[in-house]
Amino acid sequence: MMPIMPTRGLADDLRYSHSSANPAHRMVRWTAGTRPGGWVFAHSLRHLDDVVGQLTRGRHSAPSLLAGLAVLDVTTTGRRSGRPRTSHLIATPYDGALALLGTNFGQPSTPAWALNLEAEPRAVVTYRGLSREVTARAATPEQADEIFALAGRFYPGYLNYRRRVGESRRIRAFVLEPLER
Repeated sequence: MMPIMPTRGLADDLRYSHSSANPAHRMVRWTAGTRPGGWVFAHSLRHLDDVVGQLTRGRHSAPSLLAGLAVLDVTTTGRRSGRPRTSHLIATPYDGALALLGTNFGQPSTPAWALNLEAEPRAVVTYRGLSREVTARAATPEQADEIFALAGRFYPGYLNYRRRVGESRRIRAFVLEPLER
């Protein structure tokens, strides 16, 4: 009889994890979690990320260099255009899966990628050249609390964003699960 091998989760499959932060990374993480830092990053990070990606031939992203955070590329289907839309996101390893928080750096609007996942939950995630098809499901309120607590350990800005947004909008939390083949 063959032994039953435990199934690997998406985070393990992609080898996705966050490294410990050095003092410079901690400073960037703290700054990004403030109201002015969140605003600056919300309005500039996508462009800065494109430049860093081009200069490093895709080996690094702005958050990986500046804050020591692992960046996952998530390709969703545009809810209006129907076209592929790729966002560079920080995921939280959660119960073998990966979770996403639609904080938008604590800004008043919900990020487009989150609205896209609500409209079409199938997506593709890519990390360091490894891609997987996934389905996103909305986290339960209890799971969202757990995900925020886990995310706050490696990036305290998430907790600041949650407090800042408060009741003004619902921060979407998603759990990404591999598509069954």
